[in-house]
Amino acid sequence: MLKITGIAASAGVAIAPAFKLEHPDYTVKQQHAKDSAAELQRFEEALAASVQELEAIKERTQQELGAKKAEIFESHLLILSDPELLTPVRDKIANELVTAEFALDETAKQFISMFENMKSAYLRERAADMRDVTKRVLTHLLGVKYVNPAEISTEVIVVAEDLTPSDTAQLNRQFVKGFTTNIGGRTSHSAIMARSLEIPAVVGTKDVLSQIESGDLLIVDGLDGEVIINPAPELVAEYEAKRDRHLRQIEEWKKLRDLPTVSRDGVHVELAANIGTPNDVAGVLENGGEGVGLYRTEFLYMGRTELPSEDVQFQAYKTVLEKMEGKPVVVRTLDIGGDKELPYLDLPKEMNPFLGFRAVRLCLDRQDIFRTQLRALLRASVYGNLRIMFPMIATLDEFRQAKALLEEEKAKLVGEGTAVSDSIQLGIMVEIPSTAVLADQFAQEVDFFSIGTNDLIQYTMAADRMNERVSYLYQPYNPAILRLVKMVIDAAHKEGRWVGMCGEMAGDATAIPLLLGLGLDEFSMSATSILPARSQISKLSKAEMEKLAAEALQKRTAQEVVELVQAIKQ
Repeated sequence: MLKITGIAASAGVAIAPAFKLEHPDYTVKQQHAKDSAAELQRFEEALAASVQELEAIKERTQQELGAKKAEIFESHLLILSDPELLTPVRDKIANELVTAEFALDETAKQFISMFENMKSAYLRERAADMRDVTKRVLTHLLGVKYVNPAEISTEVIVVAEDLTPSDTAQLNRQFVKGFTTNIGGRTSHSAIMARSLEIPAVVGTKDVLSQIESGDLLIVDGLDGEVIINPAPELVAEYEAKRDRHLRQIEEWKKLRDLPTVSRDGVHVELAANIGTPNDVAGVLENGGEGVGLYRTEFLYMGRTELPSEDVQFQAYKTVLEKMEGKPVVVRTLDIGGDKELPYLDLPKEMNPFLGFRAVRLCLDRQDIFRTQLRALLRASVYGNLRIMFPMIATLDEFRQAKALLEEEKAKLVGEGTAVSDSIQLGIMVEIPSTAVLADQFAQEVDFFSIGTNDLIQYTMAADRMNERVSYLYQPYNPAILRLVKMVIDAAHKEGRWVGMCGEMAGDATAIPLLLGLGLDEFSMSATSILPARSQISKLSKAEMEKLAAEALQKRTAQEVVELVQAIKQ
């Protein structure tokens, strides 16, 4: 027996023989070509064949998983029609006399590298989309064979280096009981699809593929992120019982979908969801979300060749507000720049992009971009319960400048006869330590705070969370972080303001008791985390958690805090 640890990407327990799914060698060996016209023809034929395949996969996904999941393949089809990718490939073939596969491979690598170097985990995972599409076209250009996952016809656990979205969409739930991969994260498309299919998955194991042979009996524990190879019969029995307990738990969680989030002693808090596009709203409602705590508007600006117009933005914001039917929607204004590049803005490269020209700093400098977004938001405000939030605020002057621009655009719209809501709450993200320290001053001028723990932790600990060598310093439970959170909450409550949290910490089972005790009003997380969080909070006493949080603030290390939380009965 061998146990391998990875990332729990999709909850559940699967027990079945292994099926190794290995991609062919996509190495491009031949570079030079003699006939550019022939190479262009080969490229167009490979494109056409790939489009035909993707249309078929999209149709099947739409029928089995719904339109929302089929959008992944719509995005793949868009890549295959995107002049940003295709024009450089065609130019390279025509002008440099290289093979179609070489031109595609070289161009795609540049895009993949750009995505991988972005700060956002969501955007880094989009590199997988480009890889998937490129491999699909290369399969035709190189003439290689690939075993279609749809051909699996016995109960198995799929083992792979990685699973592309196309692979995952073709997994038949009747036979594929789970999967595990060497690479990947919770925000990868394969992980998202696995959660939709309700297939247990463990990703990011680093070397599971080399440790397993096809036919080995596997246990994939998507609850704790473990893969067990050739377990003893008594261990199989233990995990069968664990699987059954989890399935019963899911049915219990579903009963909470339409209920408010109330602690054991009757205190209500709000559970909201983080979204990136209007299409994500369906998941919020399906999982009983009480609002949208973070709408990341930067995705409106990405994957385009120019800035989105005011009307394009207006329609997106209007759609979200209408779908949420009066529930609060916190929209974060454009958070881009530095490491999150928009090619059409031609922003300068920076030594420290995390600390650079980004978010509200860029917006205050490029008021043409900012005013367009503000106008679109204001126009949409009459269609629901809009709350606007400025990111990366470091000083009161920044907030005041942003608010002044909003007021100017509001006055213009009203002057033009356009209806604008009079009840828009205006808040800021607290992600810079200086803002947390001055929370008492900010609280006198804002309507709410939303704590962005992903950045607050790395800035407080002076540790780049993307750097594996200092990842040990990314400590959500460090008493220093908890004290900053308490400082923000106390300052807000003194002025009658509410406080939310939209970083990963908000949906973390270890952090939730602490945050409840510290007085957090709104927890915003991935939609699939809402019902488990609601269940957890219903079993906690707010009064008891206040005592727990007070004790945690006096601890010296993150580990001591974790041990304190683990000692309570939840």
